[in-house]
Amino acid sequence: MAEARTPEDRAALIEAGRVLFAQPCTFFYASQKIDQLPPVGGPEIAFCGRSNVGKSSLVNALTGQKALARVSNTPGRTKQLNFFNLGDRLTLVDMPGYGYAQASKSVKEDWQGLMFDFLRGRPTLRRVILLMDARIETKASDRMAMKLLNDAAVAFQIVLTKADDAKPWWLEQRTREAETLARSHTAGHPLVIVTSAETGLGIPELRAELAALAG
Repeated sequence: MAEARTPEDRAALIEAGRVLFAQPCTFFYASQKIDQLPPVGGPEIAFCGRSNVGKSSLVNALTGQKALARVSNTPGRTKQLNFFNLGDRLTLVDMPGYGYAQASKSVKEDWQGLMFDFLRGRPTLRRVILLMDARIETKASDRMAMKLLNDAAVAFQIVLTKADDAKPWWLEQRTREAETLARSHTAGHPLVIVTSAETGLGIPELRAELAALAG
């Protein structure tokens, strides 16, 4: 959305996002090993974040489906890459959560194995959406994830989740902090999007961003 300089431009991008995410979105592949990834095809967008950041809820809100991505009551439960086909134009990749309990250890073990290999070696990966909880401060595991993304030379964009449960003054502070963090990394996208899967805040804007990367 950073490229939209007029209300007309913004409206066109929002509409493109609406049309894309109105397409069927279906699960088609899961992988626990780097040599079991699906064949390289069209553009891919991966979603990552700390366990319990609301990743599954956000993916469900984007696609307008209540149970496309499983919402688990047990943080850190997902331990594989899940691939979803969006209208044969974009593949959404749901990555395992990191940082639950022993944050740094979890990131190191999960992301320097399958996760890091996937990020570094997937030529069709256009961007990683890095989710951070708007209600709490940035964790060490988030900073480590940004470093790993940067080291893998993978473009990432910070999206704040659960904004409906954050005070306005705190949300403003969190947004400024996230923007500073993004600018401090070569691979960081400058635009931070604030979202809520509950109210729909920021969902049209995020859809627009992803539509610009679709085939």
